[in-house]
Amino acid sequence: METTTDNLREVAVSSKRLLGRVAAIVENRLELLAVELEEERARLFRGFLLALGAAVFCFLAGVALSVAVVVVFWERSPALAVTGLAVLYAGCAAWLYGNFARLQREWRTLPDTIEQLRKDCQCLERNLK
Repeated sequence: METTTDNLREVAVSSKRLLGRVAAIVENRLELLAVELEEERARLFRGFLLALGAAVFCFLAGVALSVAVVVVFWERSPALAVTGLAVLYAGCAAWLYGNFARLQREWRTLPDTIEQLRKDCQCLERNLK
């Protein structure tokens, strides 16, 4: 009878130890997730500000260049000057859209957290067999 009680105690102690380790792993992974979310938020905000600034100055440069081109070529062919600018702008828009689409396809959210969780699952599978 005592061996059964001893075995139950060992199982209880082992279970508590296992739960403690699982809780520590979960806490660690949640901290990693929080850090990554903060880094991602800061990166997105900085990227947004940089993109906004670049867009504003590109717009201003484009307007100035457009006016200059139209003024220079107005005597020769106003329609050609405006059409040439439209083709240039359409080409730039297509190039930017292609880069944006590629960025969306390659986007990975929280890659370190996901990779660490995969490693944790593999480790648990190995140790629980």
